Amino acid sequence: MHYFTPKRCATSNKIMYHDKAQAQRAADQSLIERGAELWVYRCEYCGCWHLTHRDPQSSYRHVPLNQQLKPHSRKKGYKPRRK
Repeated sequence: MHYFTPKRCATSNKIMYHDKAQAQRAADQSLIERGAELWVYRCEYCGCWHLTHRDPQSSYRHVPLNQQLKPHSRKKGYKPRRK
């Protein structure tokens, strides 16, 4: 018996879909069969479409380097200054 093996992205190892409609059909089928809600997005590495379990509207956002929290000192007895 022959089983179909889908092509996978070299970077993310996710299944590659050629167009958005094909990926959306796979997401809809997953919801029907397994009850798993999936979203479709375009990969920035391979240019194909993938599925994700994270909602793109509520996913985390990138914080610029100059706005990240500074690491705290681990020195014994260290008390940070109050602002």
